[in-house]
Amino acid sequence: MSSTEQLFFLLREEHLWLFCLLSAVLGAIVGSFLGVVIERLPLMINHRQGEPELSLAFPRSHCSQCQHVLYWWENVPIVSWLVLRGRCSQCQTAIPVRLLWIEVTTALLFCLMAILMPSPERLLSAWILIGFLLALSLIDWWHMLLPDALTQPLLWLGLLINACSGVIKLSDAVYGAVAGYLCLWLLYWLFRGLTGKEGLGYGDFKLLAALGAWLGWQVLPSLCLIAGLSGIVIGGWQAWRAGKQTPLPFGPYLSISGAIIFIFYNSHIYL
Repeated sequence: MSSTEQLFFLLREEHLWLFCLLSAVLGAIVGSFLGVVIERLPLMINHRQGEPELSLAFPRSHCSQCQHVLYWWENVPIVSWLVLRGRCSQCQTAIPVRLLWIEVTTALLFCLMAILMPSPERLLSAWILIGFLLALSLIDWWHMLLPDALTQPLLWLGLLINACSGVIKLSDAVYGAVAGYLCLWLLYWLFRGLTGKEGLGYGDFKLLAALGAWLGWQVLPSLCLIAGLSGIVIGGWQAWRAGKQTPLPFGPYLSISGAIIFIFYNSHIYL
């Protein structure tokens, strides 16, 4: 047993509260970065000529109203938002509460994965997958967009992690990536041929391909069934509330279904 595994089991078995706390702190830090990704990446993709250049690193975090560049103590995940009471320290403009909820949600998910995952390798995999899926879900929910800058690295990470860990055979991961892309691609063209409308986006193909690389081809029918039923129920409820048919992002349902299946097959509860 390696020293990393020894430390993992020591914290898990004898100091679970500390292990959960450290995982939550890491999750809050990751969530703070995910908030930047979710806010800026769609703007970077839709950047127009003549507008200021934007990246994930520059300009530094600032108030959108008065352009006040945040001090280090205004950038502490969760804590800063609470200390500032959700307001800019200079102009008192409201800081979007969604940024707080992204940090809190990521912290809670990282803590939950620390409890459920049976080894350091699977815990690291869970943290990576959850981080990507959370960012993709929220971007798709708010912008109807699944960026290649997230779906493609997620696919390659799935193949690489399975090649190194052996949890899923590399051949199953490769077949999963191919089958995930092709099944939605074929469904897209079948629906378009029958109705003349586009029922899915290419980002959905790439996300399912990435999930196939992480989970293997065997789980794709279950994943699509869960995602499809969830989309029908929630989409129908949204249409009923709005009184009209509204576009439905499919990425969040694929992401939630993929996360559930990953946790089910990799947690110590199932094992």
